[in-house]
Amino acid sequence: MRCIVLITLLVALSCGAVVESLVRHYSFLVLLKNERKVCGRKNIMTVNGKFPGPTLYAREDDTVIVRVTNRANHNLTIHWHGVRQLRSGWADGPAYITQCPIQPGQNYVYNFTLHSQRGTLLWHAHISWIRATVHGAIVIFPKLGVPYPFPHPHKEKIIILGEWWKADVEAMINNSTKLGLPPNVSDAHTINGHSGPVPGCATSGSFTLHVESGKTYLLRIINAALNEDFFFKIADHHFTIVEVDASYTKPFKTDTIFISPGQTTNALLTTNKPIGKYLITASPFMDAPVPINNLTATAFLRYKGTPINPPIVFTQIPPQNSTLLTNQFIDSLRSLNSEKYPAKVPLFIDHTLFFTVGVGVNPCETCVNGVRIVAAVNNVTFLMPKISLLQSHYYKIPGVFTEDFPANPTFVYDYTGKPPANIQTSNGTKVYRLCYNSTVQLVIQDTSVIAPESHPIHLHGFNVFVVGKGLGNFDPTEDPKVFNLVDPVERNTFGVPNGGWTAIRFRADNPGIWFLHCHLEVHTTWGLRMAFLVENGEGPNESLPPPPSDLPQC
Repeated sequence: MRCIVLITLLVALSCGAVVESLVRHYSFLVLLKNERKVCGRKNIMTVNGKFPGPTLYAREDDTVIVRVTNRANHNLTIHWHGVRQLRSGWADGPAYITQCPIQPGQNYVYNFTLHSQRGTLLWHAHISWIRATVHGAIVIFPKLGVPYPFPHPHKEKIIILGEWWKADVEAMINNSTKLGLPPNVSDAHTINGHSGPVPGCATSGSFTLHVESGKTYLLRIINAALNEDFFFKIADHHFTIVEVDASYTKPFKTDTIFISPGQTTNALLTTNKPIGKYLITASPFMDAPVPINNLTATAFLRYKGTPINPPIVFTQIPPQNSTLLTNQFIDSLRSLNSEKYPAKVPLFIDHTLFFTVGVGVNPCETCVNGVRIVAAVNNVTFLMPKISLLQSHYYKIPGVFTEDFPANPTFVYDYTGKPPANIQTSNGTKVYRLCYNSTVQLVIQDTSVIAPESHPIHLHGFNVFVVGKGLGNFDPTEDPKVFNLVDPVERNTFGVPNGGWTAIRFRADNPGIWFLHCHLEVHTTWGLRMAFLVENGEGPNESLPPPPSDLPQC
């Protein structure tokens, strides 16, 4: 029997319109439940019986308290993706990194404050592939009385992009891992839980975005897919991009949004076209020769007053391998860098790091072909511990991890040229130690081992400034000369291009252990992950507090 996650949402708010910061209480109840049959699959994990799950609403500097009770038959954690978790690492959520899973029949209370954050983020399960259907939006409004730094919209709409498998996702990934083979690609893509017409699938129809003429809408767009980058379009309409990953940007116009798994984008949409029905599309991007689901999810934008069966206004789907479009979008992103919202880019660097990311092959006696596909950072395939890294760090439990993660590749070669003869990786549970408040420059280089492809990399616990990117091998002498240190985009999930590199900078001002991994779930499963250990600073305000009394045990 397959599990269903049912999360019952109860909100209790403090009274009084003049209160700036509130405590928002949510009760999450995880249950086993049968769900509607969609595309050949009857039982799925859901939240509140919904796919996607409910939206969490809060304001900047609010405290959010979520009680999770797990009555399913599968271990579970929830990650609040993009929430900085300043000194609240116990609430971050990645299984075996900051907590042991919430076992069936157990409870855990996530308690965190949204310090100086406003915008759109997401929450999702962070264990195995459960986040395929266990995910939802986080909407953080500015403080009361503080306006958006862009025209106030008439309404706001949430758009969540995802993937759908006909089969049980957990059974599928467990089988592929056992055999050492790539997992099956998804059978459909979804927009707010609907795929639109898909061959071989009995679906519940398409999502419709209802609008009125002459209005401006703020679209909060989230990519909750496991393994797919998307192009997002609305026929005959343009967007004005104003925020990514809960960080304001300099506005720019585009007719195509590029968004990777784990990323969010806020876009203004002005409904200034003739009354009618317009096609919305979410189509995949992939510029590498690896299997993907190439089906396009469809929905509709429908103006108020449109006749019952109007002709549909169609749009042209971007080429699947259009790196031109992806680069145009990414290169247009700039931090707002205003007096109120400055871009605090570290200018002096304490740690200069260089990480390679890619796929390799290791021996496996029990696998079908005698080998297992793996992924690695600096040629280290990360092995999940049996107790969380944060618990072992706080309680000084020996033997769980080592602090010798390499600052540079241990094996140097032409990363974007001919692959080396030996594509085997080493295994380990290694972290890299950072002093509190130290500054970091990290360059991540994609490699040509097996199949190079772009990687959306997510760093927990921090926002980072993307100061540069390029194709080919990173040149440590010439490439930093053109870094953008004035208004680089600020993100929590950033892309590393196929056969290229990306440079980020951040300040390690958050004590604890913080996961860095590819947000393509297939690569995370194969081991493309590591963690930073950030030391305590001086005094309690710069130190990791004790764990809560109900912290799950392994």
